[in-house]
Amino acid sequence: MFTTFDQIFDELRSRSAKKRMIAAWGVDSHTVAAASKAVDLGLADVTIVGDEDMVVAACREENVDPAKFTVVHNPIELQAVAQAVQMIREGQGDFLMKGLCSTDKFLRAILNKETGLLPPKGTLTHCTTLEIPSYHKLLFVGDVAVIPAPDLKQKQIIMDCLVKTAKAVGVSTPKVALIAATEQVLGSQPATIDAALLAKMADRGQIKGCIADGPLALDVAIDKESVEIKGLVSPVAGDADCLLFPNIESGNVFYKANSKLVPGVRQAGILVGAKVPCVLSSRADSIDTKLNSIAVAAMSVK
Repeated sequence: MFTTFDQIFDELRSRSAKKRMIAAWGVDSHTVAAASKAVDLGLADVTIVGDEDMVVAACREENVDPAKFTVVHNPIELQAVAQAVQMIREGQGDFLMKGLCSTDKFLRAILNKETGLLPPKGTLTHCTTLEIPSYHKLLFVGDVAVIPAPDLKQKQIIMDCLVKTAKAVGVSTPKVALIAATEQVLGSQPATIDAALLAKMADRGQIKGCIADGPLALDVAIDKESVEIKGLVSPVAGDADCLLFPNIESGNVFYKANSKLVPGVRQAGILVGAKVPCVLSSRADSIDTKLNSIAVAAMSVK
């Protein structure tokens, strides 16, 4: 099990065959810098689809040799994103990365029923990976960015994607905490009912490959002292690998509170549920976050 992103980098570097990343409209300095570091560290080989002059200008700004990439010239943003997706469909790359294009345009290309990357009846979700200095291992969190108010079936899909991502990053049997405001199952709080149902589904093997418990408040999910104080008996509490939040508001607030208020936190974000992992970080995210996301995506390639 890996407890830091640097350990993931070491694992990818040790592999003889590098995964192939295609960056859609990767014409900005942050995407170029992250892609350059990924190549230098041996995490992936990189193809950038976009306006070649803009790519070269971004490389010049970051003091990067554009020759380390394969650059596919396409000067029109929407067409470049669509071309990047098509290249993935044709097997020219193993995973996709969002460059300077908006999330809306990136998702539209992935979700296109004729030319996109979503399997029939598939569901796309976002998996965040956090390296928090005060926690003893990586945390996999969902969904903070894509599904606003997941129903029970969608929560099951989010949970399955979190488990698959954690397994890809070396967690043999992920422990999933189903987050709510309390450990009690209350009819007045639907999130607690869904959490209890999902926990029982995992107990009975309907959701495979993990240990799950819920409802769990956030404090007992990740803090052993809180577990002891409350006298809670749980195979997950205090040692969770995965946190499944009841809705996008709670998940997003948790993510942003960590990113803005926790010194030294490192993070990554990928889309799961498409035919390949897709790096989805904000255009304003740091180079480090983009690099971490590339690493998690490379580990998640089947």
